[in-house]
Amino acid sequence: MRRLPAGAPILSAAQMAAAEAACAARGIVPADLMERAAHAVAREAARFAAGRPILVLAGPGNNGGDAYGAACLLRAAGCDVRVAALGEPRAGAAAAMRARWAGPVTSLADAPPRPFVIDGLFGTGMSRAFDGEAAARLCEDAFILSIDLPSGIDADRGAALGDAIRADVTLALGSLKFAHVAGEAASRCGHVLLDPIGIDVSSSARTIARPRINPPAAAEHKYSRGLVCVIGGAMGGAARLAAAAAARGGAGYVVLASDDRRTPLDAIVHREPDARSDTIADVRTSALLIGPGLGRDAAARAACAQALASDLPLVLDGDALALISIAALAARRSPTILTPHGGEFDALFGAGDAPKIARTVAAARASGAVVIHKGADTVIADPEGNVIVANPPSWLSTAGTGDVLAGLVAARLAVTHAPMRAACEAVWLHQRAAGLAGAALVADDLPMHVPQAIAECR
Repeated sequence: MRRLPAGAPILSAAQMAAAEAACAARGIVPADLMERAAHAVAREAARFAAGRPILVLAGPGNNGGDAYGAACLLRAAGCDVRVAALGEPRAGAAAAMRARWAGPVTSLADAPPRPFVIDGLFGTGMSRAFDGEAAARLCEDAFILSIDLPSGIDADRGAALGDAIRADVTLALGSLKFAHVAGEAASRCGHVLLDPIGIDVSSSARTIARPRINPPAAAEHKYSRGLVCVIGGAMGGAARLAAAAAARGGAGYVVLASDDRRTPLDAIVHREPDARSDTIADVRTSALLIGPGLGRDAAARAACAQALASDLPLVLDGDALALISIAALAARRSPTILTPHGGEFDALFGAGDAPKIARTVAAARASGAVVIHKGADTVIADPEGNVIVANPPSWLSTAGTGDVLAGLVAARLAVTHAPMRAACEAVWLHQRAAGLAGAALVADDLPMHVPQAIAECR
């Protein structure tokens, strides 16, 4: 599982450039920032290299300046360091840092491989195809520490531009960038570390962090803790998974309306499918979940229409996402959370080439709902443009885990009455439960681990 700094701000390349420029008003010049970056890189390189010979790949820009500075510091600390360059810095702080390096500099083509490589060829300014053939030879069997971003990655789109380097560890400088957390190239970053290097940043987008979940107050009872109603349908197993997750996720009372009379727990109340209408109309309900295993027949369509028309806080998942419209969502005045995977998202909001974060924010604004856009990178956005990004364990890519997440979302919505908070708590609990369940998990394993995950949130 990739690791990301928890609760860290995420910036676009333009936002990062603006934050760096704002440092000048505080008397921090580019040379100061480069010095701090060089120290950060040297510190992490010494830690990961653990005495192994180091090869520094230095580019012609500021990323290369950071690399030369780190090489100087590592050599002064007694490390075995060599530098291979792709072009020369022409001016500014990078050129000054290059002038400090008194050792030899070879071309990438002439450099011999070494077991530890610092990738300082290109950073956030990369916008053209990267010919990484020579670098790939040097990186083939080495441990790679990339400075800010692996060379050859578009910082905003998370796309690999040609032969992008695949890092074992990436040290983000100043702030995380979109490419660290989302997009096809995010996996090329490996484990991501962050050093702020003294740059003040603020952003509406952050990585997910462990939430604080308080236990129920002494005076709470099953209804005040939150009543979750799950509307089942054609595939009873999906609704049962969701109901089990809701019960384990902190709800005080869970009702499952389904033609499948089995319930995953005796504590879950079963209602017959002909009671769907009454269930949706139950004013005691704190959160209504519809979609897992629902089907798409006439009865399912009628249930979806009634749910959308209700004033209840609503979670829509699975088949329900195929039976609704953006206009109907936007007309709602009660809290709504959508949990689409990529295909469901495209079907509802349309496919597009924009980055996933931007598409999810646009969907949240268009629908008026909090959107949990699931996937290898899960993006949570609300209509105000706030974004949380998570990288769940890849073992969650198995049938039924989305139903469990939907149940957790409903439980947390019933408890918190705050859609964005509920979505973030549910996603964190979901991925932590997966970590506790371990390798080769099945969806049925997850709910039983949720209480332990909640216990870790106090």
